[in-house]
Amino acid sequence: MPDALATSKAIFDELAGNAGEKLIAMRAWTGDTWGPTDAAATIVLQHPGALRALFAQPRDLEAGEAYIFNDVDIEGDIIAALEFADRLQAIRDHQLRALNLMRKLRTLPAANRRSEHVRPSSRGRLHTKRRDSRSVTAHYNTGNEFFQLFLDPLMVYSSAAFLDPSEPLADAQVRKLDLICRKLELRSGQQMLDIGSGWGALAIHAAQNYGVSVLGVTLSGPQAELAATRAKEAHVEHLVRFEVMDYRTVEGSFDAISSVGMFEHVGRGQLNRYFGHVEELLEPNGAFLNHGIVMRDRNWNGATPTFVNTYVFPDGELETIDHVVGRAEDAGFELRDAESLRTSYALTLRHWVANLEANRSAAVAFSDEATYRIWRLYMAGSTLGFEAGGLSVYQLLLQRPSRPWSFGRANLLAGDDTRQTTRSGVH
Repeated sequence: MPDALATSKAIFDELAGNAGEKLIAMRAWTGDTWGPTDAAATIVLQHPGALRALFAQPRDLEAGEAYIFNDVDIEGDIIAALEFADRLQAIRDHQLRALNLMRKLRTLPAANRRSEHVRPSSRGRLHTKRRDSRSVTAHYNTGNEFFQLFLDPLMVYSSAAFLDPSEPLADAQVRKLDLICRKLELRSGQQMLDIGSGWGALAIHAAQNYGVSVLGVTLSGPQAELAATRAKEAHVEHLVRFEVMDYRTVEGSFDAISSVGMFEHVGRGQLNRYFGHVEELLEPNGAFLNHGIVMRDRNWNGATPTFVNTYVFPDGELETIDHVVGRAEDAGFELRDAESLRTSYALTLRHWVANLEANRSAAVAFSDEATYRIWRLYMAGSTLGFEAGGLSVYQLLLQRPSRPWSFGRANLLAGDDTRQTTRSGVH
């Protein structure tokens, strides 16, 4: 189809004119290639209608599906390819260019491969215990073996804490675990609750190094099983136990509570209940550390389906940091410390993407090609979100105002953070 080929080349030229210096290559279904020979990434058009499937809709959902279901493939640096794709927004912001681009796209065949697949959807009232359990199961149903392919050896599925961009991911993850324990001021004999305990890394670290007893709760059965095995291997099974349990059903009293990478699943309408229940579980002088992702966009209402909440985190909802802190204060907490690990999360995600790509064959064997592509795209897109600042991740240290104040900041820094910072004229 020479007309489709010529049109696809014209669309590439339109995009390339707005791409700046980071230009990628594009290869057509005929083998024709456009762009620099040393490009960091190549977008492969698998059929004449591929660019229409990729760009005709303004949502990232359809664009993501074009990659998932192989209307297009991405060779090389997927993060560089997504940076190029973002240039489309620059065209859309210019009305005349947008009209010209859309006119060209509509002349391409209206072919896409998503019609062969059923788009995931959720049923039932939002954020009931049953629906939340299904959503979490959907996220982790790829299996423990799949996650082991891209996470560090401890399987910490949240942002690390880097002091040097060149250091190994495993080192930065252990530092993050210990930083949480330091901020909570853990002491031997205390009772700790870890909400969303994952594969048990934080609970085991706290028990091994601080002598606390830990209850870890998760909605994933396979997670809890592997976490219990790892606790036994670390010889702390007498201090740590893991339960498949919704945080809303936890009872008891705890000296310290952590929630790492979990509260994004709580839901904006449930934040008051979330912080309120944690406050009820916490001893009067206890400490709560909430580690979670936030966004900067105050206009997002969650009504439009996105790639991430359709294929990766069903029912996941992000809030702005000020809204999160406000809900915590409404529950009776005082914010004692807030630390952004935004750049560390960008680095963490780059490690995860590289690890997954290096283990592509095993990932496809454990799941399938579409699942591999979903996770590759999700983590690469998230990398850009954290690098650009649209997303961030905060550790919030929350305590009641009546808790005695801990002066100084030594416990709020990683134990190996010995850097000294000074400003001219400030002493």
